[in-house]
Amino acid sequence: MPYSEAMRPWLLRGLGMAVLHAVADTALAKATVYEPTGLTTTRIVVIALLVGAAVLWSSVDSWRRREEPGRTWLIAALLAGPASGVLYVIGRALFVDQTGSGELWPALTGGAAFTALLVLIPAGLGILAGRRLTPPRATPAESATPAAGSAGSAPAARTGKPSPRPRV
Repeated sequence: MPYSEAMRPWLLRGLGMAVLHAVADTALAKATVYEPTGLTTTRIVVIALLVGAAVLWSSVDSWRRREEPGRTWLIAALLAGPASGVLYVIGRALFVDQTGSGELWPALTGGAAFTALLVLIPAGLGILAGRRLTPPRATPAESATPAAGSAGSAPAARTGKPSPRPRV
């Protein structure tokens, strides 16, 4: 893969969600040090924000009609799980309680699976919601140049309007 090629969309989404989940988990671990029993509401709010981030990002992808949003978010979720587990253990070791490598295995199994589901399920809902929205209009520069793979196709075919030509 040449270096000039753009970053794969699943890589950006997976790493972004992994960092977001790791920061949230590390912040909750740090807050637990000061208030071990009274964080139920905080945990619910943090999970709701993480779900909201996945729904919003995936619905924008779907609304903008990105290529293969389901595949992109599936791979992103599978990447975000283990990556957030590793980042969480590193963040907890640096900022909370000097956690050792013994915490890595639980973070890479149960924690990774939970994170992957916490990305995948809301992303699926976001994709469904984004598909129902009207796509954004193309700018004049985008509409002047035909999309790759659609050379020779009539503009009426792209907009979904019927062709004025009679069918024979």
